Amino acid sequence: MSLFLLLPPNALALTNYKTLGEVVKSAYHSPQRGYGAEPPRSIFLRPRFITWFFFTSDVFSFLLQGAGVGISTQEEQRTLGKQTILTGLAVQLFFFAAFLCIASYVFFDRRFTVARGPKDVDSREAKRRLFRVIISTTLLLYLRSIYRVAEFVGGYGSKVYGTEWLFYVFDTIMVMASFVIYMQSFIGYHFQGHDSDPKDGIMVPMNRLVL
Repeated sequence: MSLFLLLPPNALALTNYKTLGEVVKSAYHSPQRGYGAEPPRSIFLRPRFITWFFFTSDVFSFLLQGAGVGISTQEEQRTLGKQTILTGLAVQLFFFAAFLCIASYVFFDRRFTVARGPKDVDSREAKRRLFRVIISTTLLLYLRSIYRVAEFVGGYGSKVYGTEWLFYVFDTIMVMASFVIYMQSFIGYHFQGHDSDPKDGIMVPMNRLVL
């Protein structure tokens, strides 16, 4: 049961990692094809780095937490399992924070634009709408991870572990709210090659974007 409660929500973070990678990729197209700029000098703003670095970190955290849950099923190894789970959660919190820093930079940098959705007046509004989804869902998952750290630090039988309403508020509602935000703001609208305001930047259809 702990395995299914702890691990699946991690997959939500992968959606945000891929989305931010696509936003950055749209600003730096292939010069060989004649429709873009040079790649960013900073490795932290390279699309491949954003997607695969955070993807790898999420998988690593996922494996640590999964291994910890498996180890903790054995009574004599419960302490080791708890420490492994906490390590996985600490890794996850660190990379969530790093991702939020990069996402905030991309949001405030006007070089990075996205396509307009059906409810957007221009690409600036579209960008605000998209980043509200990315940042708000990441913050919700961050809060959930903090709750999970507090839960496992206290251990089985602790007040946090045994208080049911804390689980519903900081785990169930956090995950449900993330899904509601995704459903209310379909991020695919911003990556289908919709026309954008020329003064806001150049948009390229998804099938022309290259890694």
